[in-house]
Amino acid sequence: MQPVVSSRPHSLPLNQLNTAKCGTETPEKKKHEGTDLFRMRSLISFYLCYLLCLGLGLACVVCVCLWNSRWRGGFAWDGSSHQFNWHPVLMVAGLVVVYGIGAVVYRIPLTWGQNKLPWKLLHGALMLLALILSIIGLCAVFGNHNANNIPNLYSLHSWIGIAATALFAIQWVMGVTGFLLPCSPLSLRQLLKPLHVWMGGVILSLTIAACISGINEKLFFVLKGNTNGSLPYAKLPPEAVLGNLLGVLIVAFGLVVFRILSNHKWQRPDSRPEDMTYSPLLQDENE
Repeated sequence: MQPVVSSRPHSLPLNQLNTAKCGTETPEKKKHEGTDLFRMRSLISFYLCYLLCLGLGLACVVCVCLWNSRWRGGFAWDGSSHQFNWHPVLMVAGLVVVYGIGAVVYRIPLTWGQNKLPWKLLHGALMLLALILSIIGLCAVFGNHNANNIPNLYSLHSWIGIAATALFAIQWVMGVTGFLLPCSPLSLRQLLKPLHVWMGGVILSLTIAACISGINEKLFFVLKGNTNGSLPYAKLPPEAVLGNLLGVLIVAFGLVVFRILSNHKWQRPDSRPEDMTYSPLLQDENE
């Protein structure tokens, strides 16, 4: 009697049975996991830079306020040197810190995939606040100079500062006209956007240059080592150390802002070709 031969195939381990199927899914899964990991690293890098930007901005405001309150006698609006002290505080707070924070609003990942209109309005409001603070800062220094018969606009610092403020005012008007008014045509927005982005970087660069030259100019004026008991600038007294530190913080803040703005991975993703330009105020947006 011959043994019965089973027609069923020999049993295989489960991992061998699913080898082909798993082999086809593994590359796609690895690719998906790699993409998620890349996005996570990019998000972490952005928020680290953004927190550094906020921290440096806060440090700039604290330093300039401390300098003018402790070493320069405080603040007033009476034409005296105490009125002048408003000038560096308002210019640093407005044209540097608020301006820089407003410039990177669109880079925040939380704004992606949402309606751009609220963030557009926030961007415009921050820039308007920066412009108002800078104008008040200019009024403070002009008022102080006029009350004490000091010439205006004679230094390189003043030329750079006035140029930055004037360009900023023009930039803000162009931004409202081109990107917020419902009547602005698409062709105008396409034309203005590269100029708007480039001009924003130019204004921030000029502002940083004006602040650095202004800090240095002020320290040279007040730290002469004369009869008021102050040490000369060359001896690096505490006031000079704080002034120099303020300049370093301003430069560092500007570099972080430029880093955020120049990284293409952190730009707001555009889901539609027409999103490559700003949509005007009140226009339907589905982002």
